[in-house]
Amino acid sequence: MTRILSLVTAVVLALSLGSCHHIDNHRLHVGYVNLTFSTQAVWDFYGVSGAGQYKTYIREDRVPADFPYTAMMSTGVGGILLCTTYLGNPVAYDLACPVECNAKIRVHINEHNEAECAKCGSRYDVFEQLGRPISGRAAEQGWGLQLYHVGKGPQNEYMMVSL
Repeated sequence: MTRILSLVTAVVLALSLGSCHHIDNHRLHVGYVNLTFSTQAVWDFYGVSGAGQYKTYIREDRVPADFPYTAMMSTGVGGILLCTTYLGNPVAYDLACPVECNAKIRVHINEHNEAECAKCGSRYDVFEQLGRPISGRAAEQGWGLQLYHVGKGPQNEYMMVSL
């Protein structure tokens, strides 16, 4: 009986420890996401290529002002944060803080190269850990930044950000 109880305790402990590592990257109710870089030249000018680089895109606010947005493009809930990991791979997140769930409350890159929400203070690792929360209410709740796909487009676009 003691051996069975020990086994059950070990299984419960293992399951509870494993569940602590789950991050919810889909807290936001995201609709259409499509940011297209039609050619290599457009990507070279507006995209990110070096390790640790980032840019933001908010279609409704025309950020960046000279980006060639089209009527078919959409930048998620709060906008798109496009980064390159320290290995040089492009990744994209929604700028809306998953704690606040408000399109106008956006994260920004702070002096420590972390995405941070000015309202709730939550911080996220966007260059190594794919939007994983580091501190604040987001870390307590396990709410990561909404992650988007970055890759070649279906119509031969050079790069595209999508759900």
